Amino acid sequence: MDPVLLMAPPQGGEGGGGSFFVGFLPIILIFLIFYLLVIRPQTKKQKELANMIDNLRQGDRVLTNGGIFGTVVGDKESGGVFVIKIADNVKVEVAKTAIASVVKKAREA
Repeated sequence: MDPVLLMAPPQGGEGGGGSFFVGFLPIILIFLIFYLLVIRPQTKKQKELANMIDNLRQGDRVLTNGGIFGTVVGDKESGGVFVIKIADNVKVEVAKTAIASVVKKAREA
């Protein structure tokens, strides 16, 4: 055997540097797709719901998470509770977080 061939450096130089990034590329892509399809739309929806609840006022018709339709007649001083009217002479205290959507906004005065 030729001693020069035994001591020759491996071909390709420093071949290990790029394989680390290439190995994590599928994981990074999966996280990016998960963020774009799940996390981002959910946070946007939560912000819209919080904005809607902050803008509720007397006379707005709402739907609760329990499926009850009612009209906002007041806001408790504790800050986290609405009083909604669901029928004649029937008023219920509902947590602000229990409001699912606004069915009909009150008319501007």
